Amino acid sequence: MDPGSHRHERSEKLGRRAAARTPGGVHSNVRLAGPRVYFSHAKGARVFGVDGEDYVDYLLGQGPAFLGHAPDAVLDAVDQASRRGLVFGGQHELEIEASEAVCEALGWPDMVRFGVSGTESVQAALRLARAATGRTRVIRFEGHYHGWLDNVLTQPGENGVWGAASAGQLDSHLEDFIVLPWNDADAVATALERKGDQIAAVLMEPVMVNAGVIEPLPGYLERIRELCTARGVVLIFDEVISGFRFGLSGAAGWFGVTPDLATYGKAMAGGWPVSALAGRAELMERFGTGEVNHSGTFNGSVMAMAATKATLECLRKDPPYDSIEEHGTALIEGIKEIATAHGLPLHVQGFPVAFHVSFGEAEVTDYRSLQQLDLMSYARFAQALVEHGVLVAARGVWYVSASHGREELSLALGRISRAMSEWV
Repeated sequence: MDPGSHRHERSEKLGRRAAARTPGGVHSNVRLAGPRVYFSHAKGARVFGVDGEDYVDYLLGQGPAFLGHAPDAVLDAVDQASRRGLVFGGQHELEIEASEAVCEALGWPDMVRFGVSGTESVQAALRLARAATGRTRVIRFEGHYHGWLDNVLTQPGENGVWGAASAGQLDSHLEDFIVLPWNDADAVATALERKGDQIAAVLMEPVMVNAGVIEPLPGYLERIRELCTARGVVLIFDEVISGFRFGLSGAAGWFGVTPDLATYGKAMAGGWPVSALAGRAELMERFGTGEVNHSGTFNGSVMAMAATKATLECLRKDPPYDSIEEHGTALIEGIKEIATAHGLPLHVQGFPVAFHVSFGEAEVTDYRSLQQLDLMSYARFAQALVEHGVLVAARGVWYVSASHGREELSLALGRISRAMSEWV
């Protein structure tokens, strides 16, 4: 049922109940800006609301449902494994099998450590880089997201200076970071020239998916790799979004640039909450000696390891990347054609597997140029899309899964067209 003319009576009732016991009625502040619809179930590329409505899903749980919702192979693997125990407080064979699967799929790392969230794996990477170099400072980039903790959550303030993004967060916790415009290799070179003996790491999304789906300029990643190598700086790729989404080897393989450390999550485990830090043995072994602490009760849980192993088996045995590219390409072209027909200045950029939609005509190569687009109008339009049965993120990122097919494409384009007709 297209939710366009449907009343969300049960969702509204559930929303009132949630607000009484949960701040804002949600358990992640990201969802404060999301649709206030309650979902009953999901399968493949479709999500269904408690009031009987259905949605073609290009949100994918903010990215993790890369195989589609409730993939049978992953569910079966988790079910079978978890019946033998959930958390042992010790080692089990699935940990080894999942570790081998991750390293073999990615191709470049020697070792991996599992966590629960991308946020914590980023913290492990930063700690490891500082321990290995004996330095304290980190170069990072405007608009790149590395988690919600005090020392990484940022937003632009007065005069373009990046600082704390939340009440209760101290600017002093960000003092070790040097925040630079992305896609400007000269800016990195200058910072390293001036403060290279203080810099432990350069931390970045190798493709800026979280904000704008902005790809690196030709030669940019290669230059950063060379600069880090020359200065003995640890290059960290945050591939929590891009990892396994851009192919089995992630963005590192896609662009042909190898980091020293990289973090993964989302697409790695079919929707299961698990993250990973992968890297070169000479760095990673510092965890194993006890020199660098990395802990967690739920790290390497039976369920997470079963989900990781099963997901990577699916991606190896039946790679979805060609079908995703076909669907994503057709979807992008369809969106553009509909926008042109309605006289809307829609801006679309990115990749078939993940792209960004907004209003405007700016050439976007970094966070600053992204702000030239009309992001607020698009956020309102995203809500109109949800009301017409196309589930998307208000910030403009669209994800395509292995489960999106011709039926979903036809249905989505029809609903997008109706939403645009009403919008104009």
